[in-house]
Amino acid sequence: MILECSQCHTRYLVPDTAVGPTGRTVRCANCRHSWFQQPAGAPPVERDTSLAVSTPVAIPKPEPAPAYAGADHDYDAFAHEPPFRPRRNPARRWTIAAITAGALMLIATLALVFGNLPNFATMLGIPLGGGDTPLKFVNLKKPDRRDLPNGSELFAIGGQIRNPTAQRQSVPDIRAELRDASDRLVYSWTIKPDQRTLAPGGTMNFDSAKLDVPSSSKTVKLSFTATSPAN
Repeated sequence: MILECSQCHTRYLVPDTAVGPTGRTVRCANCRHSWFQQPAGAPPVERDTSLAVSTPVAIPKPEPAPAYAGADHDYDAFAHEPPFRPRRNPARRWTIAAITAGALMLIATLALVFGNLPNFATMLGIPLGGGDTPLKFVNLKKPDRRDLPNGSELFAIGGQIRNPTAQRQSVPDIRAELRDASDRLVYSWTIKPDQRTLAPGGTMNFDSAKLDVPSSSKTVKLSFTATSPAN
């Protein structure tokens, strides 16, 4: 049945069992007005005006009870919400769950990537910006030119890479440049290191050779892909 407050006209949907067969006093949750509610289908009660005014009868007023008191305890008739609950949309809940799971996966991926940025950038062949690598070239060999039996000339270089820090470092590619007497670039190539990380204080060897490099080359300059050239 539907109850309507006579003061503020707020309406409530309650089960018939909440009022009972004899009726009961209820209170509006909105304006706190109380009234006696007749049971469903009961005719309106007419007040008897024939009683003498001088002989009033004291009728104890029952304690107002919430209109939802009864068999259905899951419904609060005086809650500040519409009397009819909206339908739940399971598809929307699944969509929200999928978006949340995707966001968590993206965060985890970014944490893995940016937690090991040098290795990731090296893997993609992207120079590392924002600062030089602390790795150093040491024990560089003197460039070796030699003629091969087939008439070609072999040009070989080599040396070591050292990690002077207390942390494991990523090893980028090495760029080798040959320059003439005027320091103009005449030939260059990239040397791939044998390993991509170097332990704290560790060293590693590197070697590379090319055939028939320009005879005008006079000096060799080596650099990491993220650093400025070093002799």
